[in-house]
Amino acid sequence: MGWWLVSADTLAGSRFVVSPLAEVTASLKTLERGTAAHPGERAWLDAHLPAYRRRLAADPVTALLIRVGLGRSWNATFLTPTPPGEGEQAFEEELARIRGTAPAVARTDLTVALNGPLPALLRRSDLPRRAADLLAWVWTEAVLPYWTRRRRVIEADVVARTGQLSQGGWAAALGDMRPEMRWLGESRLRINACDYPPLTLSTARLMFVPVTPRPGWVSWDAPPACGSTPTPHRYAVVYPCSGALAEADRTPVPGGLGTLLGPARAGVLVLLDTPKSTTQLVALTGQGLGSVGRHLKVLLDACLVRRRRAGRSVLYYRTDTGEALVHAQQPQQGG
Repeated sequence: MGWWLVSADTLAGSRFVVSPLAEVTASLKTLERGTAAHPGERAWLDAHLPAYRRRLAADPVTALLIRVGLGRSWNATFLTPTPPGEGEQAFEEELARIRGTAPAVARTDLTVALNGPLPALLRRSDLPRRAADLLAWVWTEAVLPYWTRRRRVIEADVVARTGQLSQGGWAAALGDMRPEMRWLGESRLRINACDYPPLTLSTARLMFVPVTPRPGWVSWDAPPACGSTPTPHRYAVVYPCSGALAEADRTPVPGGLGTLLGPARAGVLVLLDTPKSTTQLVALTGQGLGSVGRHLKVLLDACLVRRRRAGRSVLYYRTDTGEALVHAQQPQQGG
């Protein structure tokens, strides 16, 4: 992978995309690894990891398929299709692309991911169906019950990235998207530190796909067959939402501040240690948009917060008075 040579036209046409399938695949990777990035994810794993392991223990073919296909170094291409980019698709529509993969293509992709001969157990024709069935199970059992909040977190991340884009351009928006990913200048986007030949994205569609779990990856469509009509390829960077958004645990509110302002309003004030939009605050607090708006109005009237516009978003941040009020409630360090 190394770095991509991204033309100005490709960058100008790039966009953020919400993909339920990417969210499910990232969740599957987390279940497969069994490690959590933060306490909220630990609670989610504790709730769903036992059932996941029981399911794979009863289906050794699928267990090996996932272990090979979503390995630590390279994903089997058919398991991580690039989103279409023409608007968000339903999970079932995205999943149909995996289910419809030709068996020979799936076996070839797994061989590439394994970087070696395919185990005898995987030399079969039902691999796409098995992969799709497992992803459907993860969606139903472990993602769909949380999808409303997760989708709010994803949308909030897009708002934050759009704000970074309006303030500092693509270099700022891409700088902390993935480890080792950087805008290098001269049309070069470093994807990772691997020493692979660069890819040229001169007529491609480039998409950025946020997910709430920690795993991320890149994907692209296979080039058109020789002799076919050339079409723009689609590339996607799947990246984890910023940690403050993705963590499910609520920021603790000092007791005295909660008594003074009310717990919900105090929670909003505490979260404004960095500028945030109402969309981000809704995602972080779990409160409705109307409730967050009313809390912000009270805090504005009390001169505890101010607001400024960043592109199409309005960001709220604490004033010096708000900062002093929050910090006065924090425990003092002993001398």
